[in-house]
Amino acid sequence: MKKINLYSIATICLTLVLSSCGKKQDQQVAQVAPTLPVAVISLKTVTGFQEYPTNIEGIVNSNVRAKVSGYIQKVLVDEGQKVRKGQALFKLETQSLSQDAGAAKARINVAKVEVDKLIPLVEKNIISPVQLETAKANLAQAQANYSSIAANIDYATVKSPVDGYVGAINFREGSLVSSSDATPLTTVSDIKQVYAFYSLNEADYLNFLQNATGKNLEEKIINFPEVNLVLANGTVFAEKGKIETSSGQINQNTGTVSFRAVFNNPNQLLTNGNSGKIQVPTNYENAIVIPQEATYEQQGNVMVFILGANNTVTSSIIKIKATIDNLYVVESGLKEGDKIVTTGVGKLRNDMAITPQDVPFDSILKPIKTLFKN
Repeated sequence: MKKINLYSIATICLTLVLSSCGKKQDQQVAQVAPTLPVAVISLKTVTGFQEYPTNIEGIVNSNVRAKVSGYIQKVLVDEGQKVRKGQALFKLETQSLSQDAGAAKARINVAKVEVDKLIPLVEKNIISPVQLETAKANLAQAQANYSSIAANIDYATVKSPVDGYVGAINFREGSLVSSSDATPLTTVSDIKQVYAFYSLNEADYLNFLQNATGKNLEEKIINFPEVNLVLANGTVFAEKGKIETSSGQINQNTGTVSFRAVFNNPNQLLTNGNSGKIQVPTNYENAIVIPQEATYEQQGNVMVFILGANNTVTSSIIKIKATIDNLYVVESGLKEGDKIVTTGVGKLRNDMAITPQDVPFDSILKPIKTLFKN
């Protein structure tokens, strides 16, 4: 019995020793500092873009209308066709006008015969000169009437008022048209250059006025950098645009200020009615820029962890000036030379020790390196 008791006691003691060793090993494992990447902040120049919906129009948009009433006899062009100023677009039926012209010409001949007959009679004092003047007036009126009809016959050939491209043709052969129609026959547009119209809300307009270089609105527009045009399919138009003008007044109905940019359109990719987005650049010179992945939020504040002495981390509240893709442009809370934890911040707490792994600052910004200037 004594042997059995001694054996039991020895087993219990051994179990207690092993359990104690296990706890110490667990504590040692728990105390090992996690390895996390850190980077030293350096200043960068970065460009962000604000986007505004826009609609596109050719610089010249000329509505083509009939000057006289008549049925369309022939459409001489097709939609999208390039035309020159003075080129015939539509031919209206002129049969009735031609008949009127014949009658008017006959009246001219009659009036002329009357004048020719009265001239010698007046010269011989057989009749009063008043009769001759009346006959001459009748001749002039007949000639004017004929000229008006001839002009209408000419107007029956509807010509392009400008160089450009034919838009939608709203009337076809057999349609009765007149100068009073609300809808034009078509629109001819010069799209070698196009206008892009967009609007800024009051806050953005004030930012524009405060940040753009220049003493007045005109100078600020002249000095403002070129803008991009994002097309409806998401691609960026190859040509840069230049802001030309602004209304300078807030529309009371919309609360916005209208702007107009102009783009060269050498390949006629853009035309009337295109839509897209204007990208207005904002440059941040020598700014502190960090990835959003290096931050976390707490009670509405954006926080980062700064590496301090003895490889311990301390949280710091930062103020954000702008957001560009997955980056924050920092206004305050960090300075050049600070070393921050770049990933895994959700695992950290104040005064926690880590094993820092130094990484190049530029490497954490690689996903949007195209935004940076050399």
